[in-house]
Amino acid sequence: MLQDSSQDKRPNTAASTDTPALGRLPGMRPVGVIDIGSNSVRLVIYEGLARSLTVLFNEKVLSGLGKGLAQTNRLDGQAVESALAALRRFALIASQAGVEQLYPIATAAAREAQNGAEFIAAAEAVLGRQIIILSGADEARGAANGVLAGFYRPDGIVGDLGGGSLELIDVTPDGLGEGITTPLGGLRLRDLSGGDLNKAQSIADSHVSASALAGKGEGRAFFAVGGTWRNLAKLHMEQQNYPLHVMHAYELPAAGLDGFLDAVIKSDPEKLPGIAAVSKSRRALLAYGAVALRSVLRFVKPQKIVMSALGVREGFLYDQLPQDEQAKDPLLESSWELAMLRSRSPDHARELIDWSRRSFEALGIDETPEEERLRVAACLLADIGWRAHPDYRGKQALSIIAHAAMPAVDHRGRAFLGLTNFYRHEGSLEQQHIPELERLVDERLLKRAQILASLFRVTYLLTASMPGILDQFKWAQDPRGGFTLAMPAHLADLIGERPEGRLQQFARIVDKTLRMEAR
Repeated sequence: MLQDSSQDKRPNTAASTDTPALGRLPGMRPVGVIDIGSNSVRLVIYEGLARSLTVLFNEKVLSGLGKGLAQTNRLDGQAVESALAALRRFALIASQAGVEQLYPIATAAAREAQNGAEFIAAAEAVLGRQIIILSGADEARGAANGVLAGFYRPDGIVGDLGGGSLELIDVTPDGLGEGITTPLGGLRLRDLSGGDLNKAQSIADSHVSASALAGKGEGRAFFAVGGTWRNLAKLHMEQQNYPLHVMHAYELPAAGLDGFLDAVIKSDPEKLPGIAAVSKSRRALLAYGAVALRSVLRFVKPQKIVMSALGVREGFLYDQLPQDEQAKDPLLESSWELAMLRSRSPDHARELIDWSRRSFEALGIDETPEEERLRVAACLLADIGWRAHPDYRGKQALSIIAHAAMPAVDHRGRAFLGLTNFYRHEGSLEQQHIPELERLVDERLLKRAQILASLFRVTYLLTASMPGILDQFKWAQDPRGGFTLAMPAHLADLIGERPEGRLQQFARIVDKTLRMEAR
């Protein structure tokens, strides 16, 4: 009787220190930032120093170092003990994760308190390394660099709201303005106002209206950085029944936002609709975040508020990159990383970029520069769902793309990328099959998702998802009318019933007469 040899092929699940993590990018060495803020102490470990950062570990402790600082000018003893305990844990976690470059940074509370130097000395002893104390201007620049790291050619005013301060700075694709700092962090504003929200509004208004950035947001975006503002946006998202629960690049139009902020300021936070989406530890400062944001709306006058999940920590690492890395498009970098980690052939994904461009040009499908970069990203992401069960590839790929930590893409673009992959696997373009994300894209972009997906469906049947032959395919004007997808004679047997059927689906989508021939 033959012995079943399958036992010999099973992986050894015993603990091992040399099993490669194939879900990690090769050559990356973890890098970490410890952010000692006025409200929270946080450790974030990233897969490596790169244009598109991927988080390996993220933990915060709400120590509240800045609590009461406005009255006493000292860090609270209990808060100091909480922060030092967090730092001891974070030092061990960073070591366990293999972090070789760990950057501890400290902001408003530590730099301004009478006993701040004493705390920093104790913290440095715990961590075994020097802590970088950021000035207000440093914080503003760091937040702006975080926005540069997380958006494509951003143009607007960046505001970083912490526990002790609010930093403001102008950012354009050509550079940064001068950063300013104000004492409008949630903890500081609560202390300065004695818990009186009307007084808090007067304090916030006086600082923002007198700032050099008053009126500089007209017709532009205000990029909101910081946990309190992210939780305000989370509440807004919940109340709007918004279909995509991704905070980065979530937009709140300035028009009509005052009513929402007014309700947050005047209401018991526990009774606000959707408050369950906000952690209990963050609710006490929501009203002060709303006060600061209302001052921004009144005096900076932005057209919209855009949430940024990237801030000082990411900006600090962005500043470590060489200029040629900073110049790369982070959306395309993150899409390429997903292609390397999840697709059957990253080289085939790259070939799709040129093939789709040639197809669009031949068939007269125009595109804007933004539509072009979304098409390139869609090509890189086109095959990341292949390991799923065939019945669920579309839904799984849609979910991965829609919720991935991809920078430099707005929610409209996310929906386009996810829907393109969904249609590529599902095939059906009937309205009843369109996921809820469809309402985030306009008719033009929805049609482009269908066009690109239909082209992919033809292509993958002809290439088996492998590189090497797409450059041999060409579109030719057909004297009989329409266009012919032509391929060399030695590839003639690739033509068959299924590819022909998918070509006709593509033909209906682009409203062209299309044929497939070997020549």
